[in-house]
Amino acid sequence: MSRLSSHTNEHGSIINTNESAIRFQLNGKSIQKNLPPAKRLVEVLREDCELTGTKLSCGVGRCGACAVLIDGKLTASCLTMAYQAEGKSVTTIEHLAKDEELHPVQQAFLENGGFQCGYCTPGMIISVDALLTSHESPSEDQIKEALSGNLCRCTGYGGIVRSIQHILTQEKEGMHRE
Repeated sequence: MSRLSSHTNEHGSIINTNESAIRFQLNGKSIQKNLPPAKRLVEVLREDCELTGTKLSCGVGRCGACAVLIDGKLTASCLTMAYQAEGKSVTTIEHLAKDEELHPVQQAFLENGGFQCGYCTPGMIISVDALLTSHESPSEDQIKEALSGNLCRCTGYGGIVRSIQHILTQEKEGMHRE
């Protein structure tokens, strides 16, 4: 369903936009939003859905701060147009914790110094969760590959790698992720 609407830009000019109803699952809940075709998923999440855990940094898919899962696949939401989420399942960092209990990856980052300023942390955690979902016991090369799309300017990656190693050690000892 499309509808013609108009709004005024920052210069006072009237702009007509076609908006379409977009329906998708967001963190397990069905949602519908009327959106212009040029709106990026990261903007929908942050502005329209008020889920600010997903960050916008580089805007060109190189830093990983905007990482989300779409149908279980790691995706840069800054490169994804909102209409591309139509009929799909989108998972953000906000969905990982359950009943006020941190997800094991979040807990490992907290306990092992996997973050400093925290700006890249949501994307890192989503990336690590995707890695551990697809590889039960990832190799060092698989870990490096999984983190290659995420930039961190604060930690030097030591705490992030320690966090992953901590999770893998816990899994070997029988304390599995949820």
